[in-house]
Amino acid sequence: MTLVLATQAPGEPEIFASVQGEGPSAGTPVAFLRLSRCNLACVWCDTAYTWHFEGDERPHRSGEHFDRKANQVELDEADVAARIAALGQKRLVITGGEPTMQAGKLAAMLEHLPDMQVEIETNGTVDPPARLDFRVDQYNVSPKLAHSGNPAELALKPEMLDRWATDERAFCKFVIAQPGDVDEVLALVKTHMIPAHRVFLMPEGTDSQTVRQREEWLVPLCLEHGFRMSDRLHIHLFGDTRGT
Repeated sequence: MTLVLATQAPGEPEIFASVQGEGPSAGTPVAFLRLSRCNLACVWCDTAYTWHFEGDERPHRSGEHFDRKANQVELDEADVAARIAALGQKRLVITGGEPTMQAGKLAAMLEHLPDMQVEIETNGTVDPPARLDFRVDQYNVSPKLAHSGNPAELALKPEMLDRWATDERAFCKFVIAQPGDVDEVLALVKTHMIPAHRVFLMPEGTDSQTVRQREEWLVPLCLEHGFRMSDRLHIHLFGDTRGT
């Protein structure tokens, strides 16, 4: 059984150790596994190389398309697990792309890592099967707002938002590009009764200056509504680069 991974360089899977840059685990030493493919298409996505391949006409603001062969690699589940274990970390962050598109294969891979703490970053549109769900210690759910360019019927599924609202392991991390985006967050939080202490607002931006500028008006909004703020630590440390 093989997993489809993103690459750091052609043929080199994006499996690496770093500190988590976002959400409730920010600053924590972790191993990262980045998978390829996504069921959504955010116009500002900072990992478009995981899905915006030649022939994909879904819009992205860069206009760039990526060669699939250079940006995807398939590895056996045991090989992936061995590479993760070799990094020597206690916690694994599985990201993408959209990891739940390969849920069954992920569950099989994690059987090789029985003592690993597991954190999954997801757009929240796919309900993880029980075989995977029982291994997950934390979900970083990022529901996509209107400015992402995704149709609401694809990106904001009511039954899934209800599911995350009642799961204490799930933290909802909303990408915010302008102050008005928070109105959409407030509506979703109210409708689905998402606890405020599990809501993060994170500035959209792929350079440190943009992130910092947006945080200046994002902090008062967090104070006003009782939400938490997520920085993008990896952007400040490494820039918008792969394998960091």
